[in-house]
Amino acid sequence: MFFEMIMKIHLCTGITFAIIFSSLSSISALKCHCDICGDVSNHTCDTDGMCFTSTSMNNKGVPVHSYRCLDKAKMFPPEHPLWCLKSEMSSSNLVLICCSDYDYCNRDLHPTLPPAPEATVNHVKSTEEHLSTLELAIIIGGPLCFVCIAAVVVLSMWQQKHRLRHYRQQMESEMVMGHPVLGNSIRDMMDMTTSGSGSGLPLLVQRSIARQIQLVEIIGKGRYGEVWQGRWNGEPVAVKIFSSRDERSWFREVEIYQTVMLRHENILGFVAADNKDNGTWTQLWLITDYHENGSLFDYLSQFSVDPNGMYKMAYSIANGLAHLHMEIIGTQGKPAIAHRDLKSKNILVKTNGTCAIADLGLAVRFDSMTNSVDIPPNPRVGTKRYLAPEVLEETMNINHFDCFKRADVYAFGLVLWEIAWRCNVGGIYEEYQLPYNDLVPSDPTIEEMRKVVCLDRQRPPIPNRWQTCEVLQIISRVIKECWYHNPAARLTALRIKKTIANYGAQGDLKLS
Repeated sequence: MFFEMIMKIHLCTGITFAIIFSSLSSISALKCHCDICGDVSNHTCDTDGMCFTSTSMNNKGVPVHSYRCLDKAKMFPPEHPLWCLKSEMSSSNLVLICCSDYDYCNRDLHPTLPPAPEATVNHVKSTEEHLSTLELAIIIGGPLCFVCIAAVVVLSMWQQKHRLRHYRQQMESEMVMGHPVLGNSIRDMMDMTTSGSGSGLPLLVQRSIARQIQLVEIIGKGRYGEVWQGRWNGEPVAVKIFSSRDERSWFREVEIYQTVMLRHENILGFVAADNKDNGTWTQLWLITDYHENGSLFDYLSQFSVDPNGMYKMAYSIANGLAHLHMEIIGTQGKPAIAHRDLKSKNILVKTNGTCAIADLGLAVRFDSMTNSVDIPPNPRVGTKRYLAPEVLEETMNINHFDCFKRADVYAFGLVLWEIAWRCNVGGIYEEYQLPYNDLVPSDPTIEEMRKVVCLDRQRPPIPNRWQTCEVLQIISRVIKECWYHNPAARLTALRIKKTIANYGAQGDLKLS
């Protein structure tokens, strides 16, 4: 039995080897189409190498196709013959392609000769002839126009740079000689260089002024840094010095102040911005107009106001806020701006009794072209005591710019209440206090303000004595319409301005 099994294995192995040798012999013999072989071989040649097809140009300029066998003995190297590789490179006289995929594979090869150089030229000429006059004008005139525009832009930039260099040299020479620049005051310089655009002085002048300012005394401190009274060329200026950790607020405030068309009599006048290295750390300077009366908070803490003074303050703040909120359309237009931190400490009192809005570090701008709000990358929020109900409840839509304006109006109503609270009528007035002073601590939390303003719906008190004075009646009515819980029900800054102005224009207000 064992012997029979051995015999069967030998028999199967022999059959397998026979099949393999038969297959190898059939694979090694590749059949190709042959155009020079006779009819006896049926135009077929056998080879152990590859088939090829070539196209060449005869003496008459007619393409001639050839189909042949390429024996392995002529192939070098055998796997990738150089003859085939070289022949695949196009030339004007011969193109050759090899194959070994299957029998008669060279029948399916169709090598073509590349076009002659003269034919290419003729083709280009025919294409040019079909180009229209407009296309030729664009092809020729386009680059010329671009070069001209680039030349104009470069020339304009060079002229501007030359003018600035000349202006700086003139300024420095005059300062060396002890003469003031462009006039006797910063106001003269502002009028001659900015034309009221609100972008401050030219940058070169800003840097020159900042280096020449002498700090006199500190007049205020806050979470951003310090405010100093300074002097430049014998004229007082205010210098707001930010700490380096509050760089974002400094940069944002400078950016807002340099907005075109921002300059307004009831918005703090911007002069210059610069950074200075005092040897220990870098100071960020913001230089503005100086108002000796200080902030509205400081002023009301020391002095009461009569009804006429209250009216002037109320109208000037509403006028400044309306200008901030208003968008001016034009080539030199102004975007709408919301303050976001309006309070009595951020409003300055001028010597004529009117006010100017200051501290624009948290302001946002509205881009009407993209219908988007430019919110600064600053984690700070406004003063908690002055936050509107929708801000405290976190229900305000920050993608809708009108929501920011309505929050400003709510804060304006509280500022208006502070002024009216100190109004002296017939020798009667209250001691100064902040809004919600009797309801929350001196530094309230968001939760404490939310409970008082949103849950309890409380507002600062309106004394009965306000009904005895007509201007106080008007102001109290405006105040109530500013701090509605529903933001959409509040007056706009422009409507507040017009309301106060209309009553003032009547001229029959009983001020006492």
